[in-house]
Amino acid sequence: MPTPRTALTARARTIEVDRRLEARFPGTATSLCALRHRNAFELVVATVLSAQCTDVRVNEVTPSLFARFPTPAALAAAPREELEQLIYTTGFFRSKAEHLVGLAAVLCERFGGEVPQSLEDLQSLPGVGRKTANVVRSVAFGLPGLPVDTHVMRLSRRLGLTRATEPVGIERVLCRALLPAQWGGFSVRMILHGRATCTARRPACDACVLEDLCPRRGVPTRGAASSRPSR
Repeated sequence: MPTPRTALTARARTIEVDRRLEARFPGTATSLCALRHRNAFELVVATVLSAQCTDVRVNEVTPSLFARFPTPAALAAAPREELEQLIYTTGFFRSKAEHLVGLAAVLCERFGGEVPQSLEDLQSLPGVGRKTANVVRSVAFGLPGLPVDTHVMRLSRRLGLTRATEPVGIERVLCRALLPAQWGGFSVRMILHGRATCTARRPACDACVLEDLCPRRGVPTRGAASSRPSR
């Protein structure tokens, strides 16, 4: 008799993963987001800073940053040396400072100081890739968007939800399996599960609510290196 690991199609497995993770991490993409923010502008800035950096560290930096530069206009005019000092501990501070000043300037020049909602417009902002754009859409605006970071990539492959290897391909497969209203929440819950249980190096399979569903594709042996984080 086939076990749940092999009996379900990838689409059915995705739906069941979503159901179980929603029970494990109830809430919306907005309420579950670990990056502290009060509006879409703060979220896009925080998400840019989170590249190659933990959310905890970003949350330590942003209160001082937003107290000093609370609006796109203020950030666009920020003295570069002062801005770099404020975000120094997030890593890659020079390139991040350049991106933040640039995206703030574009917000002022093209969008009247407001963060746009469309994926295309968001990706036109300096430093904002598809993942960041989907974060802003799903968390700040409650719109359909499925951010694919390294956790979502790793778990999607490990759980057998897709054979795609690139973020856009993985996003498309997952989006076809779920309703648009589920996309953002699914992504955040996959990230939370990837941080707490299904880690890159030593996944806690015995304590996993998805254990009976998971074919464990690509589960590393002890000591294997983890993937680098993506923006």
